[in-house]
Amino acid sequence: MKKLFVLFSLLFLFVPSADAKQMRAGLAKVIITPEYNIWMAGYANRNKPSLGKFQDLYAKALAITDDNGNRMVLVTADILGFTRELSESIAERAQQQYGLRRDQLMLNASHTHTGPVIRGNLIGAYQLDAEQATRIYEYSQFLQERVLWVIGQALKDMSLAKLSLGHGTGTFAMNRRTKSANGAISIGVNQTGVVDQDVPVLLIETKREALRGVVFGYACHNTTLTGEFYQLSGDYAGFAQAEIEKKHPGAIAMFVMGTGADINPNPRSTLALAQQHGASLAGVVEQVLEGKLKSFDGDVKTALDRVAIPFGTPPTREEFQQRLNDENVFKRKHADRMLARMIRDGKLPTSYPYTVQIFQIGNFFTLVGLAGEVVTDYSLRLKRELGTEGLWVAGYTNDVMAYIPSARMFSEGGYEVVDSMIYYDQPCSWSPELEDIIIGKTIELAESVGRKAKR
Repeated sequence: MKKLFVLFSLLFLFVPSADAKQMRAGLAKVIITPEYNIWMAGYANRNKPSLGKFQDLYAKALAITDDNGNRMVLVTADILGFTRELSESIAERAQQQYGLRRDQLMLNASHTHTGPVIRGNLIGAYQLDAEQATRIYEYSQFLQERVLWVIGQALKDMSLAKLSLGHGTGTFAMNRRTKSANGAISIGVNQTGVVDQDVPVLLIETKREALRGVVFGYACHNTTLTGEFYQLSGDYAGFAQAEIEKKHPGAIAMFVMGTGADINPNPRSTLALAQQHGASLAGVVEQVLEGKLKSFDGDVKTALDRVAIPFGTPPTREEFQQRLNDENVFKRKHADRMLARMIRDGKLPTSYPYTVQIFQIGNFFTLVGLAGEVVTDYSLRLKRELGTEGLWVAGYTNDVMAYIPSARMFSEGGYEVVDSMIYYDQPCSWSPELEDIIIGKTIELAESVGRKAKR
């Protein structure tokens, strides 16, 4: 009788509570390495297409559903950035093929500078001939098909899952905005500048605690490999994912780029350092997996919206015409494109439709996806306003159309505020109010799915 009582008691311990949710997850990955030499993204000083590869590039997908069939799908890819046009085309077809609403699909780019150029992304930075332009168009179509396929595979892979979240601390991210004696901002190594070394780690296991997937992030430019490299790779993020998957055969590792637009790896500029940083980041992830993580479940809620962020005052037609004689070829070409846009549209745009997205699970986990090359101040501010517990802030999500500097940077200037807009083919710098507009929209969306801001 006593044995029966003990057995009954043990069985009772393993009965899920009435509030527990049966979460399901599916994962998949696919190679997206181009099969031909192609112009590489990220550096304007490159003067020829790629020459082979250091490693394959991947698109990966994680799908999560709750008891009620509410879904969220996160896609990560070893590319510089998704364009709005590409993201919307993928999302439209994913809705047709898989019934996914736009707010249920989040697309994040690792921002590797040793990946292929994507059509329409950073178009002012490259001097392409007709053959390379055609290859970039073809690759962008190929990428779209691969991403759609990997979404479908993740949705087919659904099974009961346990979700857990932990955090580690990275070591090689360094602020890159340095100030000279005359106050000019340049790209260098700023050891006292703002930085966010947080490494969030999402663990996906079977109900029997077998590892299925690991999603991890870091807020650091994926630029260990500089412009003299012509071999394709995922840079430190690619090497970190490969290291984790090697240690855990059968599991899928996914990297989510954080808000590190003003941050560079330090040191950098060799293949050995890219591999070293990848191993270092993978080591941080392993430490988190071996430590104490917080398990969670709950209703899956998703939200996506766009908000107009304003440009500042653009140059006049006469000023653009003067720039046609500038010694900088990129400034000349930018002026030519802006003048053509004035003729075509009668004016230049005064704002841009900026995308903010939220994935929420229960009352704990909140993944914020911000468009553009977002600087570190945004994640630090959102952590202050929304609290740090369960919060994960990503940049480079859905649309990489320009740098997104914080308000304080406008008085300083520098590449992220001014010069980069030429390469992104925007008319001029943003207006400083964009930070409050983006943060306001993010908090509004977060509260709409249950994440309360601190008041």
